[in-house]
Amino acid sequence: MVDDEPLARERIKRYLGTEPDIEIVGECANGQEAVEAIESMSPDLLFLDIQMPELDGFGVLEVVGAHKIPAVVFVTAYDKYALRAFDVHALDYLLKPFNRERFRRSLARAREQLEHEKMGQLDQRLLTLLEDLKAEQKYLDRLVVRSVGRVFFLKTDEVDWIEAAGNYVRLHVGREGHLLRETMSRLEAKLNPDKFLRIHRSTLVNIDRIKELQPLFSGDYTVILRDGKQLTLSRSYRDKLLELFDKSS
Repeated sequence: MVDDEPLARERIKRYLGTEPDIEIVGECANGQEAVEAIESMSPDLLFLDIQMPELDGFGVLEVVGAHKIPAVVFVTAYDKYALRAFDVHALDYLLKPFNRERFRRSLARAREQLEHEKMGQLDQRLLTLLEDLKAEQKYLDRLVVRSVGRVFFLKTDEVDWIEAAGNYVRLHVGREGHLLRETMSRLEAKLNPDKFLRIHRSTLVNIDRIKELQPLFSGDYTVILRDGKQLTLSRSYRDKLLELFDKSS
């Protein structure tokens, strides 16, 4: 079970405690813990809170991937999330505050579908849900970085600039650098072009971090960020940035 509210986790534990065929293999208080627990424990059924800080329930699905996610019963305090076709994509959803009877109905539905449906069908439901969520949110607002068995969650607004590094990109966040396994072109397509702009074939920059431009020879420019970092704006990418600056001036 995954929920950032201890009382909510206790309620689910109490209800599950009376079920002889259920073994609780773990509980998590946030999305990052959930990702690590799912990958290490491989549970059959997951009670997943939606509203959590940093990484919400939908983010957990994205990070782990639908093929590794167990059957899911979503838990939410806001019925607007029920409008996202949970009855189609998930086993069930529980609207807080729920009582024992409602919980039992949800658990019974989970048992029935786990027994009669192939997991491949459940995988497809979650894949469809992820696709629907991506369609609603066109651009990424966070990046997930794996490093030495740990998972880092970075808001895209926190990234100053990005550079290509072979089959990876390096995310520069203040004085820190994080490697992300992604190509520059694919990442650029996932980022909001009103916030991130390609200034070189190997460089993307957060537009809000740009302090000034200084012309160089051959039509290139030096891009100076607010922290003093200097990057090169190549001639082939110049027009887009200059056009953006003209609009804002």
